[in-house]
Amino acid sequence: MSARAVIAALGAPEILAGYELAGARLVPAKTDEDVRQAWFALPEDTAVVLLTADAAAALAGHLDNAAAPLTVALPA
Repeated sequence: MSARAVIAALGAPEILAGYELAGARLVPAKTDEDVRQAWFALPEDTAVVLLTADAAAALAGHLDNAAAPLTVALPA
């Protein structure tokens, strides 16, 4: 991990727009497949990922990896 870890926000762009103001890297993804592709393409310096409820559901089973970034599911 780099000296400066990144927070990403993954999911529907209309829900995540405000998180960019707080410094999160936005990773827009609308479909389940887009979410999974974006998850596996996250840069190595990503330490925390904010997930919309739909994105968290699309990643069920992929979040248990100990090497994965910390995730926070946003309320629906």
